[in-house]
Amino acid sequence: MIIGDSLSTGHGTSPADAWPNLVEKDPGFQQFHATIVNAAHDGSGYVSAGDNGSTFGSQVDTAVTEATRLVLFFGSENDMGTTPGETEAAAARAFASVKSRAPDADIVVVGPPSYTGTPEAERLNIRDQDRAAAAKAGADFVDPIDLGWIMNDAADLIGPDGDHPSAAGQQYLQSKMEALIEPRIRQGSPGNSPLAG
Repeated sequence: MIIGDSLSTGHGTSPADAWPNLVEKDPGFQQFHATIVNAAHDGSGYVSAGDNGSTFGSQVDTAVTEATRLVLFFGSENDMGTTPGETEAAAARAFASVKSRAPDADIVVVGPPSYTGTPEAERLNIRDQDRAAAAKAGADFVDPIDLGWIMNDAADLIGPDGDHPSAAGQQYLQSKMEALIEPRIRQGSPGNSPLAG
């Protein structure tokens, strides 16, 4: 289950080019007989309401089921400008909702990326709130800023709008996300039984 914003919808390219779709179509991933459900909506965040009023929490409430085995949150810079502590509280609620709806699911929280080595203080603050909520929930936190995702090749990986991944950027995110998803799918997969999420 992918919970996210426009970085996961293919905005700026197409839904077919979106990294969740690329992961699902990858023959290496298909061996796990897993289905990826992409619940992401443009403009969403833990607090920020995007298309159709969607937030990360409402995406969880709408899409996560007891059969879900992995929920990956990605983003969101859309929460920049919210009240101090508001994002951490909303993230905590979203993670609690996953645990309630899918008690056996792994939770992976990927913070917002930065396209430069000097991210805004507000972006770092949102990252820190996401990290704090993940730690309290016992979820795995992955920090694209500390890991330097995209920063060194933003000219190729980010499209003309300066904000959303190009086709090459979606392929880049595919490789990064596969590295996070596949070990957890493999670990949780009893033989070749189907997994949802």
